[in-house]
Amino acid sequence: MRLSRFFIDAPLALGSHALPETAAHYIGRVLRLTSGSAVQLFDGCGQEYLGELVEVGKKQVRVELRQQLAGQPESPLRIHLGQGLSRGERMDWAIQKATELGVAQITPLISERCEVRLNDERADKRLAHWRQIAISACEQCGRSVVPTIHPPQLLGDWLPVEAELKLVLHPVAAPLTSHAQPRTLAFLIGPEGGLSEHEVEQAQQAGFQAARLGPRVLRTETAPVVALSVAQQLWGDF
Repeated sequence: MRLSRFFIDAPLALGSHALPETAAHYIGRVLRLTSGSAVQLFDGCGQEYLGELVEVGKKQVRVELRQQLAGQPESPLRIHLGQGLSRGERMDWAIQKATELGVAQITPLISERCEVRLNDERADKRLAHWRQIAISACEQCGRSVVPTIHPPQLLGDWLPVEAELKLVLHPVAAPLTSHAQPRTLAFLIGPEGGLSEHEVEQAQQAGFQAARLGPRVLRTETAPVVALSVAQQLWGDF
């Protein structure tokens, strides 16, 4: 039977802990785990803890952490994904899969052809939603470090991002394999309507190089999955 594994948004150490309300509700009311159940907890900073539930009540869930483990190593390739904002499940999918594929940072980008418009309140809610998607993906895939999800940003403000290699996906360009191995990588992927030629030129002026994945134009939620997989195969931990 698979060991239940949970992210806890609080510092962890060996010993007894009362779990935060959200985690306690999920463990006690949703999963209906009971005292004596073995659990594995992580706080998103790289360490894992094995423990046992010692109290599962209506108002409190306590765990006794008895063993500290080294977390899953992160990829040696540090990737910052600039992902054009897309609607609903497409953006959720991109963030979930990018997390599973080892991305270090994700910045949702607002560009000319974005069909999504967020006011401050909606942006805050979407950011919290995306961060929860990344946490759930880490719980599922065994990753010990939760990637940073930045607030949505204008494309032009993001382009000065620092990285050894900066790539913008474009259907007419050299393949990824033509580039030397970097330690840090920034990937720019457009929204559903793609990037305009002006935006591609703007990216190139900011140090981005055009790169293609193959002869077919990929959807905005498919492109990061393929791009990150190829990059991890070439330069990361695949």
